[in-house]
Amino acid sequence: MLAAARHVRPGAHAAGVGDTVRVEYVSRVPRPPLDGLIDDLYYLEGAPPYARFTLPPAPSALLIVNLGAPFRIRGCADIETAEYADGCVVAMPTRAWEFGYPFRTRSVGVHVKPWGLAPFLPMPAAELCDRPVTIEQVWGRPAVAELRERLAMADGPHEMLTLLEEELMRRLCETAGLGLVRHTTSVITATSGAVAIGDLSVAAGVSSTHLAQRFKKLIGVTPKRLARTHRFTATVFAIDPAGPIDWGDLAHGAGYFDQAHFDHEFRAFTGLTPTRYVEVRRRFLREHPGHVLEGWPLPAD
Repeated sequence: MLAAARHVRPGAHAAGVGDTVRVEYVSRVPRPPLDGLIDDLYYLEGAPPYARFTLPPAPSALLIVNLGAPFRIRGCADIETAEYADGCVVAMPTRAWEFGYPFRTRSVGVHVKPWGLAPFLPMPAAELCDRPVTIEQVWGRPAVAELRERLAMADGPHEMLTLLEEELMRRLCETAGLGLVRHTTSVITATSGAVAIGDLSVAAGVSSTHLAQRFKKLIGVTPKRLARTHRFTATVFAIDPAGPIDWGDLAHGAGYFDQAHFDHEFRAFTGLTPTRYVEVRRRFLREHPGHVLEGWPLPAD
């Protein structure tokens, strides 16, 4: 259900080491052509280590079909927390968002590449930016009710993922401009965001305005914002919270202008200073060593 889960080996079963209540996580990459849009399909069941998590923005979208008790999401600081019973769709966020689990959770979901949500949406991705919607608002109540019923009756996680994959294949639509956005995004990804945005439109043979409009419609953010998110994400995954950290070297290696710029980006993406961020990560490692969800979400309790 969380971005960190993408880093579990696809096809793996995982559980939090040392946890009194097992968390089952099953993940696999979908078949073509979905694999060009989706990082993985996953199944999650169990008692989360914390009731609430803060998730920094990541270059990824998320679709969840909920099969357990409702969960709660606050998309950003200026909107109220909302409850989601059927599931939700989260376009690529620009700010940290909060996820509240029930005591036990059960769901299937999709970790989607930045451009990959567009072929399944009836609206521009920009309308969902930092404002998650229920999956019923995207696919309609009757269709979602039928899907949830079939998933609930499935014979185990692997059959559930196959049913979800079939539903996605059925809903896959041609999307104008997707090739342009996908190619440009691949350049941003390959450079971890360290690319001149003006060069992207020149290389693509379109105006910077046209490129930005396509990105906003299909991803929800501009190329510049996507590049910032990639750079921040690469920086975070370069941090080893268990060891000493040279923040100056880390900022320089990530291409930040100076330490002040680095600190500003950290606050903008997480609401925390770099040192406070590491303290929270270390708390997770200390309290739940080896847990499948450790690595990206932060305890918010």
